[in-house]
Amino acid sequence: MLARNEGGNMRRRVLGQGLEVSAQGLGCMGMSDFYGERDDVESVATIHRALELGVDFLDTADMYGPFTNEVLVGTAIKGNRDAYVIATKFGNERLADGSFVGINGRPDYVRAACDASLQRLGIETIDLYYQHRVDRGVPVEETFGAMSELVEAGKVRHLGISEASAATIRRAHGVHPLTAVQSEYSLWTRDPEDDVLAACRDLSIGYVAYSPLGRGFLTGTVRGAEDLEPSDTRRQHPRFEEANAEKNAALVGVVRHVADSLDATPAQIALAWVLSRGDDVVPIPGTKRRAYLEDNVAADAIELTDEARSTLEDAFVPGAAAGDRYPERAMKSVNG
Repeated sequence: MLARNEGGNMRRRVLGQGLEVSAQGLGCMGMSDFYGERDDVESVATIHRALELGVDFLDTADMYGPFTNEVLVGTAIKGNRDAYVIATKFGNERLADGSFVGINGRPDYVRAACDASLQRLGIETIDLYYQHRVDRGVPVEETFGAMSELVEAGKVRHLGISEASAATIRRAHGVHPLTAVQSEYSLWTRDPEDDVLAACRDLSIGYVAYSPLGRGFLTGTVRGAEDLEPSDTRRQHPRFEEANAEKNAALVGVVRHVADSLDATPAQIALAWVLSRGDDVVPIPGTKRRAYLEDNVAADAIELTDEARSTLEDAFVPGAAAGDRYPERAMKSVNG
């Protein structure tokens, strides 16, 4: 087994517009929502441990909780704010009871959402502010016009967009230079390779890969919906349904085989593959436990052999995973 990184010497990567971050970030969503029961004490400890290991890039959003994840992150970084790079998002509008209102990219909402996030996080400036989902009813130029005003006002340092098409990325970038595009990317979700990654590289925009571990499936610790808590929303995801999960588990067997050959864990191999896709790609694996964080961080030390990379990519050709990555309703909001 690879030794855990105890020295805080995580490598660094630079996103667009010169935003330097740790080569891996920490996705904070599951600490407060969607992935079962909360443990705020362990979650705060995980954020603190991340910094000790050199992970300074934290990813949250106003809709996680809703709202409570930003409060949690704000609590964790209090008194040490400048040590972290804070990314948050707006656009998936939810009410306090958790119900979804819809996708909102109106300029007035952009401004109000930003102010609310700053207050919950307890900070004066957001390092990276994303449009979480594209509002197809509002021209992206209007949304990013309002977002650029936030930069001018000093409330935001860098802008990004999530789950957008290459064409939309280019339009948004034309209003204000983008620092990052965030979308799902992993061995079993290679869709961005067709055009989104190419657009990012053409425009010198960094790529932030969420769910690089396939929402836990690629780690081998989750084989289907039956392994998840009743409140875990992954139970509704097609790839975790019984018939699809059985097929996808066979793919994970390949990851495990490569992991065994390199004396690593499946999670480390899945992350090492994403990290190998380019110095402009930064995965943000999510966890609410220090043990999993430490396992993930160790992936930074893995250099995949050509044979290992070929084995993985031959198994995980684009489209190899069985089932859509989101339930039908949520799929309508991606690639906007």
